[in-house]
Amino acid sequence: MGDEENEETLNIELWKIKNLNKVLSSVKGNGTSMISLIIPPGDQISGVNKMLSDEYSTAINIKSRVNRLSVMSAIVSVQQRLKNYHRVPENGLILYGGTILDEQNKEKKLTYDIEPFKAINTSLYLCDNKFHTDILSSLLEKDEKTGFIIIDGKGLLIGQLNGNRREILSKLSVNLPKKHGRGGQSAARFGRIRIEKRNHFLKKIAEISSQHFISEGQRPTIQGLIIGGSSEFKNELHSSELLDGRLREKIYQVIDLSYGGETGFNQAIEFCSSILSNVKFVKEKKLLQSYFDEITKDSGKFIYGASETIDMLISGTIEKLILWENLDLYRVTLENLFTKKEHIKILEKNQVNDELFLKTLEHGTESLIIGKELLSEWVVDKRKNFGANLFFVSDKTPEGTQFKKGFGGIGGILRYPIKLDCPHDETI
Repeated sequence: MGDEENEETLNIELWKIKNLNKVLSSVKGNGTSMISLIIPPGDQISGVNKMLSDEYSTAINIKSRVNRLSVMSAIVSVQQRLKNYHRVPENGLILYGGTILDEQNKEKKLTYDIEPFKAINTSLYLCDNKFHTDILSSLLEKDEKTGFIIIDGKGLLIGQLNGNRREILSKLSVNLPKKHGRGGQSAARFGRIRIEKRNHFLKKIAEISSQHFISEGQRPTIQGLIIGGSSEFKNELHSSELLDGRLREKIYQVIDLSYGGETGFNQAIEFCSSILSNVKFVKEKKLLQSYFDEITKDSGKFIYGASETIDMLISGTIEKLILWENLDLYRVTLENLFTKKEHIKILEKNQVNDELFLKTLEHGTESLIIGKELLSEWVVDKRKNFGANLFFVSDKTPEGTQFKKGFGGIGGILRYPIKLDCPHDETI
């Protein structure tokens, strides 16, 4: 799996967690009918089952009949879902189950099981009138390693920053000759020696950088690289071909520092805090700018509009599919009452929640609604069938806001130019 595919998979997992977090955080229960259960790696399923059985026995003694039945029902729903697991997954397991009140204040049973994409180091069992989703919020804190090469005339420091954790990977001290002030043959000889030692030092920097930042699988282990220092070495390294090309592609910035060594490392982290916090937005801006460039050139290699974009996706024409992360469109499946043929409508959230609108839609198309799902979830599930790379973007940048408001938050860059002669309606 390549870097781009790894990043796409991680971003999709983050989107799933973010979307689920939004759903679970917004619902409420009637009494203590909602269970939040977190099982860390290494725990035994048998032990968790015993704990749930004990909680069930305790719930029998709840005086309120309504509350007692709600709690017992929630415990049973979690126990049933837990039967799908013979052991706790590698990164742990998160379960939510119970009875919630929907938008019409009607009771509805809900159960989710989540295998986190990174290890969780906490355990929790709570029965409450809400789901406790702090653990999901922590999963949204994306770990991205940034490499640092700090150089001055006295030596080298290789470090990395992973979240808030700073780590020094390697230090190297050097004693390089200074410029020779005298003239004659002696000056020329010392000049050659000085250049040779500087070049040797630059080669050594490149070698050590590759050792620490490129894995045995030949992929960089960092998301980005910052080169800093108080001397010209940083610029020479940046402009030379000595640094591995895979690392050169990861360079965020080359910065001037007042110090080398550990003090310079700390200074570089402070200087680059805004860059590091905006890495996601930099990638978004670059992606959306390439999309807008295709539109500006009228290249024919772009598409927008929900129905049009999904048409192109299904045909396998889209290379990069771009969705706004909070896209509130739904894919509604209707079945004709007479022919039993299915057809699809893309509807907005307010239309999906309007029972009168849906009844009118069914009557007007002589169909019955047999399925409703968030369009983004359908795309996530089906994207590999169509060979498209999926990108979620926010509206936190000017480009993201323009994409959301001007293009409906859905579009794509095509593999080859297409000329659309006919307008589409909302049927796919």
